[in-house]
Amino acid sequence: MNDTTTSRGARWLRALAGDKTQGSCVQYADAPLDGETARFITVAPDPVNRFPRARDNVVGLEQGWRLAQAVREAIAEDAANRTRRPIVAIVDVKSQAYGYREEMLGIHLACASAVDAYASARLAGHPVVALIVGPAMSGAFLAHGYQANRIVALDAPGTMVHAMGKEAAARVTRRSVEDLDALGEKIVPMSYSMASFAKLGLLDELIGDVDADAPSEAQIARVRDVLARKVREARDDKSGLAHRLQGESAQRTRAASIEVRKRLALQWDAN
Repeated sequence: MNDTTTSRGARWLRALAGDKTQGSCVQYADAPLDGETARFITVAPDPVNRFPRARDNVVGLEQGWRLAQAVREAIAEDAANRTRRPIVAIVDVKSQAYGYREEMLGIHLACASAVDAYASARLAGHPVVALIVGPAMSGAFLAHGYQANRIVALDAPGTMVHAMGKEAAARVTRRSVEDLDALGEKIVPMSYSMASFAKLGLLDELIGDVDADAPSEAQIARVRDVLARKVREARDDKSGLAHRLQGESAQRTRAASIEVRKRLALQWDAN
């Protein structure tokens, strides 16, 4: 499965859903998962994309709209069939595509369309699970993965969740990369490790002992089992995303966020 000409996200899409994928910059396929059909979606490199800044596995103008299309197509089909298939967002996105044309043509609208589609699917009863297999960076992760009922990740080199890459963060903060790593040991939100991200209460499971680039059949089967379990959890949990602030880790590391929400709710209800 180790193909150096494509991305982790595309390789995991084929591993979990087979070779009958559709699309170019956004690839997707319907495949069995725990006795039912699920839609698997990923953002992949597109070397011939007409927008030069969006030829890698990033979320640009076309990627945002294509993500929304892939999700809303599943919503529409299932509304007619009165089913609610699981949607698995395979996350391997380096960033959103920055550029003059992207800004002028409304990349914010393209990314928002993807966010809205995933949120609409979740609210309509589709269990949405995000599987992080590579970087989940910045607005790209917000557009593809962050609206999921459950978020799981491979505990492997190259997987991370953050607002920006280390080199960019070092330039902005005028620190060295080494200094940022040291700071991340003390301040959890600044860390680039998946284990630290899990402490924020946003990650539902960290899957260890999996080769992210060339997994064995047994490792793929184990990841599939985790996805199936998270789909069942999502169907049983009617609280939406509230569980992200209810876990022990969140209660400890996000106490201020929880307190702010409580105070806002009191003021809102008072009016």
